[in-house]
Amino acid sequence: MRYRIHHAIHYTYSQPVELGPHTLRLRPRCDGSQVLHDFQLQVSPHPLGLADIFDLEGNTVIQSWFNRDLVESLHVKATSIVETLRSNPFNFLLEPWALSLPFDYPASTLAQVRPYLSDQRLGSDRLDPAIWELAQGLLYKNHGNTLDFLGDLNQTVYNHCCYQQRETGDPMPPGMTWRRKTGSCRDLSVLFMEVCRVVGLAVRFVSGYEAGDPKLPEKHLHAWVEVFLPGAGWRGYDPTQGLVTADRHIPLAASAFPQNTAPMPGTFRGRSASAHMTFELEIEPLDPIRS
Repeated sequence: MRYRIHHAIHYTYSQPVELGPHTLRLRPRCDGSQVLHDFQLQVSPHPLGLADIFDLEGNTVIQSWFNRDLVESLHVKATSIVETLRSNPFNFLLEPWALSLPFDYPASTLAQVRPYLSDQRLGSDRLDPAIWELAQGLLYKNHGNTLDFLGDLNQTVYNHCCYQQRETGDPMPPGMTWRRKTGSCRDLSVLFMEVCRVVGLAVRFVSGYEAGDPKLPEKHLHAWVEVFLPGAGWRGYDPTQGLVTADRHIPLAASAFPQNTAPMPGTFRGRSASAHMTFELEIEPLDPIRS
């Protein structure tokens, strides 16, 4: 599939402010499952500098900084043409030792995936019993089979939790999401991640776009999860939709820490000033939709 994506973010301030540096995570990923054919970025006011950065986790981000003039707004528009290549998300072979959970990573692999295994929620000093119970129940039900466990977890979150649109704010604690049986896409993704980590699966949070129904004009930034499967690499699961991700998901950034995928974090200086954010997002398929 090929898509043209227009994503604009607008900040207006209650009074003139001086803009600090901003990090832009609006450039779609380019890897073996996705090709970025074109990317255009417009920023107003015009930044003093822009720099492409390849971050620690392999994401391409853009650092921007500004002069010290006072401004009343900040507008960023990213236009991308992306081709997604993964039509079959199950086209892989797991390493024999990774077919059943829990498994022991070889020492060289463990050193690389360790940041994606431990609980990354700052301030958490113990595992929520509800998450442990959910993980162990699914592990027992699926006789430790790795792919069956992941598929069942994906469907369990999708079937038992109601989607709740929530544009801003950190993800809720996963135990709270599971007890309430409701959450935004980032809440459901963090719930999925926590259950995976209970059984020793390396997992990361993904921010990006999902094509959705072309007949519905309203689009939103989306979040899902990628699990590291030995032999298959990073593979995506979308618990909000109960899907294994393929050519209708377009990643922007991935991290062990959800906050490290925010599309446009930055700072401003102004006495008692506040900011109001709005956005526009259009995802236009350039190829016929396959049935």
